[in-house]
Amino acid sequence: MAIESLMERQGTFDYILLETTGLADPGNLAPVFWVDDGLGSSIYLDGIVTLVDAKNILHLLDQPAPEEKASHADEEHPGSHSGPVLSMAHMQISHADVIILNKTDLVSPEELERVRERIFSINSVAKIHVTDHSRTPQIEGVVLDLHAYDNLESLDFGSKGHSHIDPAISTIAITIPPISVDKIPHVDAWLRSVLWDTILPAAKSTESGPTDFDIHRLKGILALQDGSSKIIQAVRDVFEIRDSQNQQDEESPKTQCKVVLIGRGLGKSVQPWQGSFEAFLARDE
Repeated sequence: MAIESLMERQGTFDYILLETTGLADPGNLAPVFWVDDGLGSSIYLDGIVTLVDAKNILHLLDQPAPEEKASHADEEHPGSHSGPVLSMAHMQISHADVIILNKTDLVSPEELERVRERIFSINSVAKIHVTDHSRTPQIEGVVLDLHAYDNLESLDFGSKGHSHIDPAISTIAITIPPISVDKIPHVDAWLRSVLWDTILPAAKSTESGPTDFDIHRLKGILALQDGSSKIIQAVRDVFEIRDSQNQQDEESPKTQCKVVLIGRGLGKSVQPWQGSFEAFLARDE
């Protein structure tokens, strides 16, 4: 990687802040920096930050110019995509770990609330920082030192099982009781099905699920019956299940598993996803 070569010549860096163009798809860039620990790279992905123009974002979401439309889904599944237009603004918001909502001095409180609701409907797990003139209260914890892929202990998944204000992209949340350790391979297999094969395993007791969908981001916490927990992180088809970085709070173990999916075509109900996940974990094999 060119950045690693630069580090070898110039020494170590505290941070590398990569600023992309306004039309860049973060889903294509994130896996490049999300390196497996076993490869021994000194570079790791800290998080994705998206700067949102509060004055113009609703127009960019609803009426994107031709060059502002996302095209990767049509390239991967020619002729299969139908429905609302997917803009690059949707892609950048859906992949974000942090959203800086800028130019808020140019909108009314009512307009700002509509913008916040729309952003939340696309990505309900990203932290939103409201600002104007691109000023943030601090750099660490807002733009740098996010540790978005290290742990999810403080993540607010929201109370809603489904958010569907935006017609193109939505967020769904699956919750189940703690699982046994031997169910982790089942979770892995379910993730491979929905992320790699774009197939939602059927569950007989629930309504039929979506068949034309794309998952952009996935985050989750697996509460285990032995009191420990695992975290799940995914960007498109790259995912991992790993130990939580914060295992010392054994007196207050997690009371439920939570999995949040952000993407296109997830459907109007969380039930097919909930039923599929529960049925898959109930398998004996």
